[in-house]
Amino acid sequence: MPDLSFRHAEADDLPAIVDLLADDEIGATREDNSRPLAADYTEAMAAITAQEGNDILVGEIDGKVVACIQLTIIPGLARKGMKRAQIDGVRVSSRHRGKQIGTRVFKYAIEQARDAGCGLVQLTTDIRRPDAKRFYEALGFEETHAGMKLSF
Repeated sequence: MPDLSFRHAEADDLPAIVDLLADDEIGATREDNSRPLAADYTEAMAAITAQEGNDILVGEIDGKVVACIQLTIIPGLARKGMKRAQIDGVRVSSRHRGKQIGTRVFKYAIEQARDAGCGLVQLTTDIRRPDAKRFYEALGFEETHAGMKLSF
């Protein structure tokens, strides 16, 4: 198993993170990892890091970013004021898949959510990603709600 370490992403990690986001069939159609990066990415990273409870976590092997996950802590009134964590933007480098890195990234993010006082972790997954759905189910996630989106 590779020597994987975790940390909070920094601005210098942004090109590697965008490369990860674009590193699959669906991401390749939604992301633009050309250089220089579009200003939208820089602005989004600045907004994420400025917002308390919103973070991009990265996994590194030998100083190279090979995985990322966005973890957002959401305070709420429902469920007696329970905090929940939202996971989004999960990626593992295509060269590093199949090595339990995704499982380790998720376990780290879930631990961070517990430490923040969250009572649950939620995520959505694109219905065109059946392997991702199976992966999340293997981690213990259950399909309990139907997700809906309104794009602009």
